[in-house]
Amino acid sequence: MSDPPALRTVRATRYVTPLREGGSLPGLVEADDDGTYVTKFRGAGQGPRALVAEIVAGEVGRALGLPVPELVLVELDPRIAAAEPDPEIQELLRASAGLNVGMDFLPGSLAFDTASCGDVDPAFAARVVWFDAAMTNIDRTARNPNMIRWHGDTWLIDHGAALYRHHSPEPLGPRADAVFAGPRDHVLLACAGPLAEAQDALRSAIDPGLADDVLARVPDEWLVDDDWPQTAAERRADYAAYLATRLWGRDVAADVEALR
Repeated sequence: MSDPPALRTVRATRYVTPLREGGSLPGLVEADDDGTYVTKFRGAGQGPRALVAEIVAGEVGRALGLPVPELVLVELDPRIAAAEPDPEIQELLRASAGLNVGMDFLPGSLAFDTASCGDVDPAFAARVVWFDAAMTNIDRTARNPNMIRWHGDTWLIDHGAALYRHHSPEPLGPRADAVFAGPRDHVLLACAGPLAEAQDALRSAIDPGLADDVLARVPDEWLVDDDWPQTAAERRADYAAYLATRLWGRDVAADVEALR
């Protein structure tokens, strides 16, 4: 597996419509590359940390060969807000000036049918469960599967809830070795094949420089706030330590098997 390419930066040209089923109020945005992106905004209630999780987990997933749509950085001019009649959307866009995260919009995609778990390849299901456990993603449940079907394939979307422990001012790295019980409710756990096999296959193909490579794609401005006294470089090092344990150190497969 090769590392995913560096994130492209596109400039938003039009806000199309909100996607109100998402708690962070994402929206469809057209950009200057003629693409359309499901965009998460830095001015939303979850703040930049959800965008950090989106990039880190999404790009790790792509590097693992999992079907995650392309991610881009979306540069937003707050003047776009003037064309929006909804005051809530206007406020969100004005608060999100600068860089945000966009995910390639897959037109015609359908929501994943949680009743169709048995139709999913067990090896694929095991890789997804292991990935979400490694990324401490508290979503991908029957209530919120964050998967779509597009051209016959299952795609993984919305990783803003991953790395959930970073919503605390304490350093992230020292907490990486804790058991993560989130996979107990994973929508694919019941149909997943052996987790140890998935872990071995994925770990054998991970480039040792993956963590640093992915973290280099996170803008400095998202890594510094009043609750985080560290510099952006120190925050990257903290995330890298966390990822090193979750991806290579902790026996994530054994943790998940114990939840079955």
